[in-house]
Amino acid sequence: MFTRLRVLELASVLAGPSVGQFFAELGAEVIKIENPHTGGDVTRTWKGADEKTDDRSAYFSCCNWGKKSVLLDISTPEGQSAVTKIASTSDVVIASYKPGDAERLRVDYETFRKVQPAIIYGMISGYGADDNRVGYDAVIQAESGFMDLNGEPSSSPTKMPVALIDIMAAHQLKEALLLALLRKEQTGEGGKVEVSLLETALASLANQATNWLVGGKVPSRQGSAHPNIAPYGDSFVTRDGKRLLLAVGNDRQFAELLMVLGLDPSHPQWIKFRTNPQRVQNRESLKVLLNNAIGQTKSAELIGALHLHKIPAGIIKDVRDALQVSAATYLTLAGGGLHGLRTFVARGFTQSALSPPPHLGEHTTEVLSHLS
Repeated sequence: MFTRLRVLELASVLAGPSVGQFFAELGAEVIKIENPHTGGDVTRTWKGADEKTDDRSAYFSCCNWGKKSVLLDISTPEGQSAVTKIASTSDVVIASYKPGDAERLRVDYETFRKVQPAIIYGMISGYGADDNRVGYDAVIQAESGFMDLNGEPSSSPTKMPVALIDIMAAHQLKEALLLALLRKEQTGEGGKVEVSLLETALASLANQATNWLVGGKVPSRQGSAHPNIAPYGDSFVTRDGKRLLLAVGNDRQFAELLMVLGLDPSHPQWIKFRTNPQRVQNRESLKVLLNNAIGQTKSAELIGALHLHKIPAGIIKDVRDALQVSAATYLTLAGGGLHGLRTFVARGFTQSALSPPPHLGEHTTEVLSHLS
């Protein structure tokens, strides 16, 4: 789809590189600039305690498929000249810097548009153009309310196990860049678009934000339970030791859940649970009753009956089991002794074959030899 598009990636860690891999998946040439003095993208060294990989760590491999790695010290005149020449033939730049750093290094939008007037420059920062703090996902989770919401009521605030703010910021930047490409198609003009991790996080609070803004209630930690729906997010252990999660979204589904469990929804004990507001109000006593009933069932039989009756439910899986489903087969990447997942899941587009994540500086000679 983007086979004639050249993308210059001046970003590291997860948010910016995820955008770079997105364009690579759609056929673009993505040139990733890495610093020879720091060992390149820092995630090359982010390895688990027992991980045995080369300079392409498991973390690095999650968002760097299909790219060319070029070693350049852009703090030097020679490095700045080379990256500017690459920018002069690029369509999109993905950058991630604290405010002022891109200008100091002469890799900012104003510098690049002098050599490529129609360039589209996408910037990710931690806190926006007026705040030069370093923005890391975990800190943004803490400051945006996510950690305070995450965990059991009796637990400390808990960071999510995936850097979801980075991932959501990547999606925000993808949307901005695609809109900029559409505008360029219509007007011929490039431009600069910006996304911050903090604004991304705040915008992603969704109903938890409006629980405060509209409902006047500060959300609190409830484990996996939903603050506005019950039983939604609650999990129960079956007779054979599987943990089943329910996501009952309306009163019909709840009545059918009771019938699947062999319970009579017209019995007086269920009167105070008939509507969702009642169930939210009485969620603790409801959980005890459901826990007793589900604890007497076998997981395979119960999940089959729930699916038959269109009641949202699933068995909680670990990552290994989750990646055995057929949907994962469609997303799986393989090459160079590594495996990974695509970042773009929409069907209806041509998905390009991707080269494995590059070794540090693997394409330096190839790319620089073509600069005029």
